[in-house]
Amino acid sequence: MTGVPESSGRGCRVFLVDDHAVFRSGVRAELGGQAGIDVVGEAGSVAEAVAGIERVQPEVVLLDVHMPDGGGVAVLRSVLGERAVESAQAPGPTFLALSVSDAAEDVIAVIRSGARGYVTKTISGEDLADAVRRVADGDAVFSPRLAGFVLDAFARAAPGPEDRGEPVHDPEVDSLTPREKEVLRLLARGYTYKEIAEELFISVKTVETHASNVLRKTQQSNRHALTRWAQSRHLD
Repeated sequence: MTGVPESSGRGCRVFLVDDHAVFRSGVRAELGGQAGIDVVGEAGSVAEAVAGIERVQPEVVLLDVHMPDGGGVAVLRSVLGERAVESAQAPGPTFLALSVSDAAEDVIAVIRSGARGYVTKTISGEDLADAVRRVADGDAVFSPRLAGFVLDAFARAAPGPEDRGEPVHDPEVDSLTPREKEVLRLLARGYTYKEIAEELFISVKTVETHASNVLRKTQQSNRHALTRWAQSRHLD
């Protein structure tokens, strides 16, 4: 990625939103060593995030996509919706999604809700700092290949139900929790239980529980069948 834009001569106030305290600590440590970045607060839930953002008034919010109480879209709608009510307010923060998920539907959902970019948690500390500076300066920033999801979604000549904001129901998919969907996608990509645990910052036993739930809810007999099932629904 490119270096810091010439227009980024000032420090950038950043607020972290992620339900994993260990991950937040890691991001804070990474960004703390980057010039011009000032981490001014953090939150582990939607309610804490909305209150914290209002309190500290950051320039950029690094936003997790999936959290137990609603996730990134809920934060975006709460913060941006509230600011739209009072047009006299100063411009609010810019949102940059930072997620383990690289699924098209997650990228599109947060961008449509108002995020300025989307990067995955495999990003380096230096590149993340650069992405923060760039969205603060008005750029849109995406991890490789994710921008294509957004372009495809907004370039469709005939919008489908998802594009009109209408739910597309698949009972088996709808029965999965956000975390179960994350585990499903990683299973379909060939990750081991240990690798999934490390990627999602959860225990191997928790991964096994989620995998068992996914198999039961999707009525698949084994991992190979589950992979084919996920691919047929573009969930991989």
